[in-house]
Amino acid sequence: MTVRDGVITSVRPVGSSADRDVEHLPVDGRWLIPGLWDQHVHFTQWAQTARRLDVSGAASAAECAELVRSRARADPGSDVLVGFGFHDARWPDLPTRELLDAAAGDRPVVLIAGDLHCSWLNSAAMARFAPGTEGALLREDASFALTSALTPTDVTTLDHWAADAAQRAAERGVVGIVDLEYGWSLETWTRRITAGLQSLRVEFGVYRDRLDDAAALGLRTGGVIDGTGGLLSMGPFKVISDGSLNTRTALCRHPYPDGGHGVANLTPAELLADLRFAVANGIEPAVHAIGDEANRRALDAFAAVGARGRIEHAQLIDPADIPRFAELGVTASVQPEHAMDDRDVADRLWAGRTHDAFPLADLLSSGARFAFGSDAPVAPLDPWAAIASAVGRTRDGREPWHPEQRISVSAALDASTRSRVAVTEPADLALVERDPFGATVDELRAMPVSATLLAGRFTHSTL
Repeated sequence: MTVRDGVITSVRPVGSSADRDVEHLPVDGRWLIPGLWDQHVHFTQWAQTARRLDVSGAASAAECAELVRSRARADPGSDVLVGFGFHDARWPDLPTRELLDAAAGDRPVVLIAGDLHCSWLNSAAMARFAPGTEGALLREDASFALTSALTPTDVTTLDHWAADAAQRAAERGVVGIVDLEYGWSLETWTRRITAGLQSLRVEFGVYRDRLDDAAALGLRTGGVIDGTGGLLSMGPFKVISDGSLNTRTALCRHPYPDGGHGVANLTPAELLADLRFAVANGIEPAVHAIGDEANRRALDAFAAVGARGRIEHAQLIDPADIPRFAELGVTASVQPEHAMDDRDVADRLWAGRTHDAFPLADLLSSGARFAFGSDAPVAPLDPWAAIASAVGRTRDGREPWHPEQRISVSAALDASTRSRVAVTEPADLALVERDPFGATVDELRAMPVSATLLAGRFTHSTL
């Protein structure tokens, strides 16, 4: 293969004549694939996660509080102690203020749930961030606002962390992301790229509170931002229509064990109005919908608007709604690793309905188009984890969960890439050590990446 000016100019059989004025690289025995995309991340949150207390392994609220106690003793101070990754839907006990108060005293503690839709605070943190709030938990919009408030204001430090995270992504073969970070990312990514972060293509999303601003600036989905060397583009309009499974706020037709049905963050009329405004201004809608009722309402809104777009997550779908994705031209923007994270919670909270959960094979056979992502930091920013989970529906040696919903390696790779290894295509490429089509599920998950190229430039290499 020959690359010139960032584009593939020829692909020839091994042993054929080659141009003499090109650099030759020793790639024998390795497999060349298109560079990978993670098409749903919260990048700034992901960049911060490694610096936060990991509470993802806690099997109870009491055990989680003990992790806080240990961190507070090992790293004393008065700053906010932030942790990430708890899943209280799996716990036998309740997260209370008293548990965290006993663990950290007057030091503010904020623990962010693994699904980003809930935060657990002690009394000191609640007094600072949400005075007057009852209980120990903030959910949905209140939790999102707190998450944004905890982002460091020192942009130099934050941009350094982002550069580190971008390099780790390149080491896994990633060439591009769709960043759905909360807030306004135009200036953030322009600053990072012009300062030298050159290892990723970035499409940044916008939320409801800044949709008017994006329209006023003439930002259109797919439009390249000037001065970024073609690396930064406008992405979709992200609208959060319901909650999440672990927080029991995903909007479902059937009740949860506690009798609730989840929450609708927007009325159908509000959702329709938002989609119409976005489409009229050239911005593709990306509707967060996890429960089956939320997915139905999102599909209804797309049908009423008569426009294409994306549904983010699409975790529980009524079989009658499966064909509508292809019929309406709506992309299923899914995170297969979530099926492995949520299988036990789904078996309990969606008992009797998990045959409709994460229905990848059904969506694929109906003609739906996929876009795979991680939702990092909910799951690691690593497309190989998504590919392995989609292909095997298993992790950690467990029996496959609903194996009838497994899909092929070819389909999983297609959902994780934006280009092909072909003449005139951009030279966004990854070189891997194993044949992905002959690899086991565990080998896919741990796929060694020898090199990553973005427009023909090496962003990672062990050659």
